[in-house]
Amino acid sequence: MEVKKDAKNEEQKKEPAKHEKHNEIENLRKELEQKGKSIEELTDTLKRLQAEFENYRKRVDKEKTEFAKYAHAGIIAKILPALDSFEMALKHTNEPQKFISGMKLIYAQLHSALEADGLRTIKTDGEKFDPYRHEVLMKEESDKPEGTILEEFQKGYMLNDRVLRFSKVKISAENKKVKE
Repeated sequence: MEVKKDAKNEEQKKEPAKHEKHNEIENLRKELEQKGKSIEELTDTLKRLQAEFENYRKRVDKEKTEFAKYAHAGIIAKILPALDSFEMALKHTNEPQKFISGMKLIYAQLHSALEADGLRTIKTDGEKFDPYRHEVLMKEESDKPEGTILEEFQKGYMLNDRVLRFSKVKISAENKKVKE
């Protein structure tokens, strides 16, 4: 009988341990299920964010294209009066004085429209050569200090603080006769 009691006691001791393990397994299963749901939700969120970003990127690309397409509309609108003046001047080609005054008016209109948007002429008259603004095409001996601009062949222009086109110039070179 004692053996039966011991076996019964052993089984009773094992019973709570089985129950505890079963509860532990159930808890782990629930935890795993929750983590699976969480992973699904995060994956779904990630997919949505990727799709939203892709749509955003496409929209920005489209806006950039549209912006580039019409970026010059403002400056073109400012130049249109000069185009109108060209048409009027061309009607007066048989009258030289009117034609010349029309050309001067057109030049002034065009220049002022471009200046209003930040275009500036690079100064050259009597200036010292600056490699960041001028391009030397010729050197000539002169009584002026070396590197002084003697003549401008083509005007240079800046847009705000950036050179659009360098001034093409002739500068003074060292006078060899003075050295001798």
